[in-house]
Amino acid sequence: QVELAEAGGGLIQAGGSLKLSCAPSGRTFSKSVMGWFRQQTGKQREFVAAVQWDGGDTVYADSVKGRFIVSRDILKNTLYLQMNNLKPEDTAVYYCAARTDRYTPLTSRERDYSYWGQGTQVTVSA
Repeated sequence: QVELAEAGGGLIQAGGSLKLSCAPSGRTFSKSVMGWFRQQTGKQREFVAAVQWDGGDTVYADSVKGRFIVSRDILKNTLYLQMNNLKPEDTAVYYCAARTDRYTPLTSRERDYSYWGQGTQVTVSA
């Protein structure tokens, strides 16, 4: 059974930083695009960031560009999201996601990701 386990969420004051991690189990995604999405209360899930299989290429939502950094450690089979200068509007449940196929282009489309974690809550207080 394939699982994606997020960790690192919590309560933080505006302007602070958090680092999320995502550790797959049951298979590796060493040749697949992985990404982060988030869902704010009462809203649809939205794209945050994605990284290519080798970590060499990334894409970000405009709302987080310049503040968040997505990365991955291939040897540890772990995905990360470094979140800096957090704002109250960043409050959401953050989900890790992975594409099934190998060597595919980066994508921000939710339907392109087949595997999802359970999510980790990030709350930013003003």
